[in-house]
Amino acid sequence: MEFEPVIGLEIHAQVATASKLFCGCSTEFGRPPNTNTCPVCLGLPGALPVTNRRVIELAVRLGLATHCTIRLDSQFARKNYFYPDLPKAYQISQYDRPLCENGWLEIVVDGNTKRIGITRIHLEEDAGKLVHEGRDAGASYVDLNRAGVPLVEIVSEPDLSTAEEARVYMEKMHALVTYLGVSRGNMEQGNLRADANVSLRPVGESKLGTRTETKNLNSFRFVRDAIDHEIGRQAGELRAGGRIVQETRLYDSVSKTTSPMRSKEEANDYRYFPEPDLPVLRLEQAWVDAIRDGLPELPDAKAARYREQYALSAKDAEALTAGREIAGFFEAVLEGGASPKRAANWIMGDLSARFNEDKIGPDGLKFGPEALAEMLVMIESGALSGKMGKEVFEEMVATGKPPAKIVAEKGLQQVSDAGELAAIVAKVLEDSPEQVEQFKAGKEKVLGYFVGQVMKATGGQANPGVVNTILRDKLAG
Repeated sequence: MEFEPVIGLEIHAQVATASKLFCGCSTEFGRPPNTNTCPVCLGLPGALPVTNRRVIELAVRLGLATHCTIRLDSQFARKNYFYPDLPKAYQISQYDRPLCENGWLEIVVDGNTKRIGITRIHLEEDAGKLVHEGRDAGASYVDLNRAGVPLVEIVSEPDLSTAEEARVYMEKMHALVTYLGVSRGNMEQGNLRADANVSLRPVGESKLGTRTETKNLNSFRFVRDAIDHEIGRQAGELRAGGRIVQETRLYDSVSKTTSPMRSKEEANDYRYFPEPDLPVLRLEQAWVDAIRDGLPELPDAKAARYREQYALSAKDAEALTAGREIAGFFEAVLEGGASPKRAANWIMGDLSARFNEDKIGPDGLKFGPEALAEMLVMIESGALSGKMGKEVFEEMVATGKPPAKIVAEKGLQQVSDAGELAAIVAKVLEDSPEQVEQFKAGKEKVLGYFVGQVMKATGGQANPGVVNTILRDKLAG
């Protein structure tokens, strides 16, 4: 029997605020354990929460950008469960009256566009963290610095059909929340992670199968690999006559397998009820409209503009708009006078390779976009060859020196003066009578020999285009 996967993602993104959702404690990452805490986020008796207005504003931005309906009277609820990292024994979240509902996001996989529904985007506070390494073997420690950190939970419809679609969807959502400034998106610091709900059903059936939820996937690759494994595991179980147990599972990135964590809870297991310490969250439509008017140009719109305004391919435009920093760097290079296509090629080629190798972004470079623009303009004007440009670029990366200074220090200025080059070409032809006869006999490949000799005579600094033109003119004469 053939099965088809049905996949939904629940993405948790930490909201980029300096303080927590219901108190003034810092959200700074890496502080000593239990120092970013107060009576409110520790759940001490008598402590009352107060909602962070900035968190609401950023969540509304995300809802508007994903075509959601913004609820003007949303409500917080208590989600009750017991776990050592949850100091209150309940989590303040949203349930039946979320802030944002019924939106969508489009993804492109293998050239095909697919719309993924978004059931809801709601606010909730994060829990603490269990630390299993310490002085006592077998002991666990609790760090409550993250308790109360603001999160938006983005719940998709079960519209994803493959692990690759899920990966692309998560990447697209990561790009969106960082573009909007909703989240910093640093996955290594837990800023963004996903839970993957996976079920299988026989091809052609509409009834959903029993689903499992794989928790806390904090990389795009882990999302893809975990879902791929879960699809294979469930298919094998069903073909063997077994049944799928509704449960929460954990992913092991070393073995690329999932394993049971606990039985999967239903909503009634959490005993949701309205949070008695917080009033209904009432928003004014005028405030929501003002947030809408202040939205930046979003990735899809920016990519469409790049295709139309700069004649870039869809692939190039998508790559350049995948992150706000890269797009900003690209546009700053264009402001410096570089042509769009050349700037795109260098940013997606040499520069991206440097980002991947050094694990940095544009902010980690020793030079800015204006320096790259200066170098590219030199290449376009003929002052530098492409090969020389590579040498200048590597020196810029290493030292941060301006391109003009590097060119002067290394004597890399390309020779483009036609008179100077014509004299050199004449000498090369005079010294190569045999090759001249070969060219006149129709062996045009020998032109490369002449170019090489001119390059040798100029220390590699002759402009190849000018050299080729002069050679053809003299050989035709």
